[in-house]
Amino acid sequence: MTTASWRPAFGAQIVNSGVRFSVWAPNAEAAELELLVTGGSRTVEMTRDADGRFETFVPDIGAGARYLYRLDGGDGRPDPYSRFQPEGVHGPSEVADPIRFKWTDSGWPGITCEGLVIYELHIGTMTPGGTFLSLIDELAELKSLGVTAIELMPVAQCPGRWNWGYDGVDLFAPSNAYGTPDEFRRLVDAAHGVGLGVILDVVYNHLGPEGNYLGVYASDYFSTVHETGWGAGLNWDGEKCEFVRQFAIDNACYWITEFHIDGLRLDATHAIIDDSPVHLVQELTSKARNVDGEREIFVVAEDGRHEITRARAIDKGGEGLDAIWADDFHHDVRVHLTNAHENYYQYYKGSTTDIATAINKGFGPLTINKKDVTPISPEDPASAFVFCIQNHDQVGNRPFGDRLHHDINADRYAVASTMMLFAPETPMLFMGQEFSVSTPFLYFTDHPEELGKLVTNGRRQEFSGFSIFDDPALTQSIPDPQAESTFYSSKLKLEERQRNAGIYELYKTLLALRHDDDVLKHNDWQKSHASAISAEMVAVHRWWGTEQRLLLANFGPEVRLTVKDVEAFAPMFSRPWNLILSTTGAQFGGSGDVPEITGLLGERCVTVPARSALIFAVGD
Repeated sequence: MTTASWRPAFGAQIVNSGVRFSVWAPNAEAAELELLVTGGSRTVEMTRDADGRFETFVPDIGAGARYLYRLDGGDGRPDPYSRFQPEGVHGPSEVADPIRFKWTDSGWPGITCEGLVIYELHIGTMTPGGTFLSLIDELAELKSLGVTAIELMPVAQCPGRWNWGYDGVDLFAPSNAYGTPDEFRRLVDAAHGVGLGVILDVVYNHLGPEGNYLGVYASDYFSTVHETGWGAGLNWDGEKCEFVRQFAIDNACYWITEFHIDGLRLDATHAIIDDSPVHLVQELTSKARNVDGEREIFVVAEDGRHEITRARAIDKGGEGLDAIWADDFHHDVRVHLTNAHENYYQYYKGSTTDIATAINKGFGPLTINKKDVTPISPEDPASAFVFCIQNHDQVGNRPFGDRLHHDINADRYAVASTMMLFAPETPMLFMGQEFSVSTPFLYFTDHPEELGKLVTNGRRQEFSGFSIFDDPALTQSIPDPQAESTFYSSKLKLEERQRNAGIYELYKTLLALRHDDDVLKHNDWQKSHASAISAEMVAVHRWWGTEQRLLLANFGPEVRLTVKDVEAFAPMFSRPWNLILSTTGAQFGGSGDVPEITGLLGERCVTVPARSALIFAVGD
């Protein structure tokens, strides 16, 4: 279906030389449209139907007209389906023309799991300008890095000048902090032009605390039964839930049709509580996939339970998504490398055995051994599990926003990066990790003073149980989310691509291998096996046809291995090994230590330098 033929159920629609306005507001007995005009405003009465839908048509206006809805003579409020909020969450909505923009991406196929490499970023901190347009200048560089899709943290209108995006309240309006709707379209069009897909993070489990006017229009937007960590859940399964479900489904379809988005990342789906026969996640995914028949649409979920049925086909009892975030790999790697033990890290051992299990099965032992989670199956593809060693949550939800490479030796970071990009699962990078950026990624907001104080105090209390903050005075050292400096210190220093050229070259080389290598370009669990060789070394063996590849990821001191004595090497015992990459190489900023292979095939020994990763092509 094309942009021109699909329309959301409500909102301001340009039709017949005018605009039709419609809003679902069953709380009200009467509603008026307030049009803002030069020097004042004028009101237009709206007609109500039995379901609480109000409509009116205004001729001779179009894109750029600003408006509010007045319910029962009250104050004007923005449109829940607003396509643009030029003055923020409390200001008037603006009529937008979704077909005025001239797209140049005809024939773009969309994206699938196959060969996918995701690059997660925050529009406001990725570039100095922090806008849709300023990101366009970085697209060619991201393409040359070797990623295949960018994943944007939420862009829906939030309060203030900066925000992570999870406080969105106008879910159809691209944030005015980043630019206009057409500037967002220019970004997506430009991404497709250089060969990058665009995935958008969307939030349907809650709305932000400021500027949320849904309850003014319809108390039925919110559940009277289900509670989430953010308060009352949305009403996906109660009386009049059909309008609420339509709201979310329209939103997903809107981004795909009117902005040519290629995929959706569904935030915290475990908090989308729905007891309907067909869960909202399944219905939304199905309709989002079919709204534009010309492109492949990718859908991935964050699910705190690690419920794999999210990413199974409907005919196999699943909900039809492509993938889920699989956090166990990240957690075990971080525990292994940093000895983290606070919060949820306390449940992870961080052993090389557990890391190998996560590579082999998508989840580590913690999830696999849970009784209330569906067991994984050999039929679940490796591509259905998104692996990372950094993401916005795992960095930004630390007190000081420190990244993995801030806490460990650069050589060990190179090993962890190589292991992630060698594994058969779908890899995801978080902006800046590919060049070991020096800046943190902190939690930042821009709320009014009263609410802002609550956010600041809540943020500091969140970490009060950490042993590092046993002295209450030390919690004051946690950066204030409301401080302007917190936002600006989170911006990437893009010039560090050149300053840290070694690690950047490693990422480019690994991603090129993943794209071009006859073995590594396939996501296939059935042709991959990871093993814990020692307390500090993981081996990953992958093969395709007659071709074989072997990764030795050594996080510890130098190791000398006799090949015949290592069970994991049995399939490769009598074959020659040719080194194709070592993280110790000078071009990667490595130590310069040279790995060695000595002896005849039957008595061959391999010396793996300290804190290094080696990739071998295993020949016939």
